[in-house]
Amino acid sequence: MATIEIQSVECVPASDGVEDEEISSQTHPNNQYSSKPHLLLSSAIAPTSVHELLECPVCTNFMYPPIHQCHNGHTLCSTCKTRVHNRCPTCRQELGDIRCLALEKVAESLELPCRYYSLGCPEIFPYYSKLKHEAICNFRPYSCPYAGSECIVTGDIPHLVAHLRDDHKVDMHTGFTFNHRYVKSNPREVENATWMLTVFNCFGQYFCLHFEAFQLGMAPVYMAFLRFMGDEVEAHNYSYSLEVGANGRKLTWEGTPRSIRDSHRKVRDSHDGLIIQRNMALFFSGGDKKELKLRVTGRIWKEQQNIDAAGACVPNISI
Repeated sequence: MATIEIQSVECVPASDGVEDEEISSQTHPNNQYSSKPHLLLSSAIAPTSVHELLECPVCTNFMYPPIHQCHNGHTLCSTCKTRVHNRCPTCRQELGDIRCLALEKVAESLELPCRYYSLGCPEIFPYYSKLKHEAICNFRPYSCPYAGSECIVTGDIPHLVAHLRDDHKVDMHTGFTFNHRYVKSNPREVENATWMLTVFNCFGQYFCLHFEAFQLGMAPVYMAFLRFMGDEVEAHNYSYSLEVGANGRKLTWEGTPRSIRDSHRKVRDSHDGLIIQRNMALFFSGGDKKELKLRVTGRIWKEQQNIDAAGACVPNISI
């Protein structure tokens, strides 16, 4: 079943002064936001004539082996060769299976800066090593952490915070403690749902609180988890706890927030968060168990520098 986005959250004041707020339930369409990356490769690095020769004339990306050429010497990358139906985009001659071995050899002698040079990466790599580095470069743009739509926006953290606030209209709070109540009528009719993302600003960083409903095997469950808006290494400097309960029972979770380098689906599918079975959630909701009114409280704290940075999440469950 396709995931739908349904939201109703009541924010109750917590000890650090989060204001009382209630957001009415609503359904958000799966809008697609398109945006160019916030920061582009620096123009201060001017391409040489050799670098220009290595640019594919179709996609304008750098070419890697196999580099193809037509009988007249025009080149293009292997990906675009299939896109142009084996016809040279320059002279329209048939391409065949001719490789430009000379250009491939020239490329071996080149060293190029990382494509994220303008974002702060100082590294320079041999031509054929550059792609491998760029796939894991710590300076590469982050993807939008919003979970309710297929958003393709990328950028640095300040850009994504502004995007979440202005385009997705998410809840923005300042403070390291929270006390939310998630509400949904007829919860037994919803198997896949995503509540509105909440973003917290504390310790000079941003954190995303997620709450979702999905099927875990054959069992319907709810899950709450936190993600850190930054890289994985820095995420290990922080911990968080979540708690739900009522009638003298409670479930608690304590762990390390996952970086937004990991998609929300990857975090959810790894079960790295507080998971509540639906029957238990309705028990905590009280009443006739026909409406979800689940209160989730929690806090975020910064670990001491001498604490082991392994960052393994440790569940602490008491019923």
